[in-house]
Amino acid sequence: MSREVRVHLLPVLFEPEEVRGGIAVILDILRASTTITHALAHGAKCVIPTLDVEASHQLKSEYSPGTAITGGEREGLLIPGFDYDNNPFAYTADVVKNKTIIFTTTNGTKALHRASQADRVLIGSFVNLSAVVSVLVQNLRPVHLVCAGTKGKITVEDALCAGAIAQELATASKISTEDWTDDQLQLAVRLYRDAISTPDGFLAAMRNSFGGRNCRRLGFDDQLERAATRDLFSIVPEYHADTGQITLSN
Repeated sequence: MSREVRVHLLPVLFEPEEVRGGIAVILDILRASTTITHALAHGAKCVIPTLDVEASHQLKSEYSPGTAITGGEREGLLIPGFDYDNNPFAYTADVVKNKTIIFTTTNGTKALHRASQADRVLIGSFVNLSAVVSVLVQNLRPVHLVCAGTKGKITVEDALCAGAIAQELATASKISTEDWTDDQLQLAVRLYRDAISTPDGFLAAMRNSFGGRNCRRLGFDDQLERAATRDLFSIVPEYHADTGQITLSN
């Protein structure tokens, strides 16, 4: 296979210019990637990721009443003054249809902005995994699977998704993952293969991950299981640096 495929287990493990010319896939499984995908699947006009709370409030003030809502979290919880948190179940069609979602999270939006120099920036998760792989198969640019992590720490749930995408991409491309020499990719693929080697292994790995334990501590077991569900949607959210918006990929 002619193109490069790499996994970055944390955003700080690559320099922004390294992704130029490639496709970056942002993976913040618990829960930003999963929530953004739900919002766009249910008819949101776009999602605008911001780096801080103040920027979100300022941006919302520029929209006509009723046309934009704020969403996201800090420390996993609803931000004071925000409309919604980072719960994928909250972004139903009756809430988000035709609205702009102004969105900030502890880890995911930072990872997205760090990768914004890529030619294309996609949002990946288990709930749209096959759709993401399909886009990657059709494009021979280098691939960068960017794990958001949590507070600067590697998280199993993001690495699992990176491993799953790499494995599915290799299968669809009729090659072996061993053809890719990136050690972080090899670690992610082996983690994923080990997790799916037993019937309950994958969900157990998700539940016992850094993010999974945090979700369970906060009482978000249903959100964790939702984020672990494969291929609920056939859409791919894509970030456009020129507009600052995440919309459905063409």
